[in-house]
Amino acid sequence: MWSLSGGRRNWSHDLVLMQMAPITSSRRAVSLAVILVSLLFLLIIAPDVLLVVFAGLLIAVFLDGGGTFIARHVGLARGWGIGIFILLLIGVLAAAVVAFAPAAVTQFNQLNEEIPSAIEELRGWIEQFAWGERLLDSANPAGLVSGGGGSAAATAVTSTFGALGNFIIMLFIGLYGALDPGSYRRGLVALLAPSVRERGDEVLGKAGSTLQNWLIAQLMAMTVVGVLTWLGLWLLGIPLAFILGLIAALLAFIPNIGPVLAAVPAILLALPEGGTTVLLVILVYLSVQTLESYFITPLIQQERVSLPPVLIISMQLLLGVLFGLLGLALATPLAALGMTLVREVYVGDYLEREDERKPGAG
Repeated sequence: MWSLSGGRRNWSHDLVLMQMAPITSSRRAVSLAVILVSLLFLLIIAPDVLLVVFAGLLIAVFLDGGGTFIARHVGLARGWGIGIFILLLIGVLAAAVVAFAPAAVTQFNQLNEEIPSAIEELRGWIEQFAWGERLLDSANPAGLVSGGGGSAAATAVTSTFGALGNFIIMLFIGLYGALDPGSYRRGLVALLAPSVRERGDEVLGKAGSTLQNWLIAQLMAMTVVGVLTWLGLWLLGIPLAFILGLIAALLAFIPNIGPVLAAVPAILLALPEGGTTVLLVILVYLSVQTLESYFITPLIQQERVSLPPVLIISMQLLLGVLFGLLGLALATPLAALGMTLVREVYVGDYLEREDERKPGAG
């Protein structure tokens, strides 16, 4: 009797589990669908908002990483570590302004004066050829800064608040996100069905680590590129070498395309010095780019993030055309984030568990 009774209780329990399984699976699907549809809706009606928020999250990851590092090594609370890190950043920035601002302002003014005449000189040289006029007529430099003109996907730089307003919003998002990331993370996880919340929290943690690793590697590579470019141009006697090195460092944030853009003002400034100087300047940028692409970045990213070059270029082209300069700048971290989510959610939780979903399996 006890065995029969126990058997009945187990059978009833199994029946309840079988009835609950479709409900649980349905809730998982609905919760994921709601998040996906919401993101797609925002992507359609306000893509600039998503880009600005993502840029703010990158700042939050940067502040969180630096603050956590300081807190861990000094023995303070995490909030104090972030505060000290922010003060250090402000101090370094202030010291750099005091030390380099006068020379930088002078060189920037000189650059603004010399670049237009160099462009006109280049334009005159191109117009000497039959194909030159057609090339200049078809060129559209404005396309680099903005996405498809007149489309709904207006560039974030020229959106409602303008560049300065967007930058301030990014800073506030970064600050609040770094000070209390747990609240936002718990809020996002709460949108998932209870059965997948633990896994969702784990995936969010891996996504944050991916962005942090990419950002650290990128900042290190940018510093090396800037220093090497400045030294190379300084040794050649190119004017404004410091500013050109600074531009190279900043544009190195955009892999592949950034170094090409950084080389343009240096080449223009070298034009009056003759063809030999122009070739030497191009050689400097090619050498620095080769070192960065094949030695510096792989060495830095050995234990961090590695992205296929074709994927990076494809994302840059797509987001650059759709969302302009900000989309181009954020293409690589978005690609890194996308690869992590695809690997963890689509491949790991869906494709690799195909056998578990077959009837009678397990």
